[in-house]
Amino acid sequence: MVRDDLYITVPSFFRCPISLDVMKSPVSLCTGVTYDRASIQRWLDSGNNTCPATMQVLQSKEFVPNRTLQRLIQIWSDSVQHRVDSSESAARRPVVLSQDEVKDIIRVAISKNEDFSENLTKIVAFAKESDENKTFLAKFDGLVVMLVEILSNFNDVNILKQVIRVLDLILNKIEDQQHLMNLILKRDQDCLNSLLLVLKQQESVDSRIESLRLLEFIAIDADSKVKIAERDGLLAETVKSLSLDSDRRLIEASLSCLITISSSKRAKTKLINHKLITELGKLITDGHNGNGSGNGNGNGNGSGNGTVLITEKALRLVEILSTTKQGRMEICQDAALLNGVVQKMLKVSAAATEHAVTILWTVCYLFRDQTAQEAVSSSNVLTKILLLMQSNCTPAVRQMSADLLKIFRVNYKSCLASYDTKTTHIMPF
Repeated sequence: MVRDDLYITVPSFFRCPISLDVMKSPVSLCTGVTYDRASIQRWLDSGNNTCPATMQVLQSKEFVPNRTLQRLIQIWSDSVQHRVDSSESAARRPVVLSQDEVKDIIRVAISKNEDFSENLTKIVAFAKESDENKTFLAKFDGLVVMLVEILSNFNDVNILKQVIRVLDLILNKIEDQQHLMNLILKRDQDCLNSLLLVLKQQESVDSRIESLRLLEFIAIDADSKVKIAERDGLLAETVKSLSLDSDRRLIEASLSCLITISSSKRAKTKLINHKLITELGKLITDGHNGNGSGNGNGNGNGSGNGTVLITEKALRLVEILSTTKQGRMEICQDAALLNGVVQKMLKVSAAATEHAVTILWTVCYLFRDQTAQEAVSSSNVLTKILLLMQSNCTPAVRQMSADLLKIFRVNYKSCLASYDTKTTHIMPF
């Protein structure tokens, strides 16, 4: 990548040996060579049984995530982006206007109904300057109505992105949340169509995140959540954003939005049909995991706040979907997911612990699914439950843990025999 005043050299081991691009999701074969997940998957799906770099015959076609390399690439990418942003900021930063000038721009835009692109760029720059400016815009009579009108009537993606950006910047300053919801959803087909159009712009991560935040903001009651969930394509596109190759911020925003709008049984069914449980299983067991250290009480710190939040929200969604029969069936058939849930019982966060225990309690104790019990019992769950019950967990988690121990009581005594410690055990029965 070359700029007039900025030359960036990509370390060779950051490039995939197949595509020669910087790897988004590095995985290693049994030969020890690392490739980008998408590239090596295409190679293997084409019927090849050799390592592309060494041409050795593969003893196994399984591959494992190279998380160390992924972290190094992320650190390098963040530093490059910071350099690029710094070099561009002075030259490209728009001139910030005064409140009086912004008033004139908005009034002209409302009255003449033209020059939206240039005016929206100026309004965005004005809003980014301070919270005071955001509050000023949120309270400016007619601005929000104008923005929703543009959102409803235009199909120019660049203008739609600017509108959504302005709304996103002032969301927390809008006092009448119900009013914004009514404005957007009374024209639900057009406005939601526009949001879906922006969500489909794969290269526009920030705009997609802003669209998801706007959807979450207007989903304030059962009726609004149903309207959003029923819009063809919205749920499917949001689930697609959970791909392991996606930006961490986009994954977190997608999870938050899905949690908010998944309250109805119909929404849960649609999400399950869109293979949401499969995607959540990948997040929990394979990528974007919180690998933090903890003290065994569920209060450990992850490798970063973002990864902990993703784990918490992914578990929360699995918990929500476990309240339906179809959701429980898929969860119980996914041994890898259940194993991942068991591993997240400790050393992520208190919230992750509660969600993980609730999932296991629902499928193993409340509904007594035999397949789930067998999968969970092979994941060293008893030791984890014992550690958890001796920690500073909540009364609800302690009770569910005791119930789970009763389910696995056949192996309980043998587990205690090998659990050599002077700690006083809490005997649940």
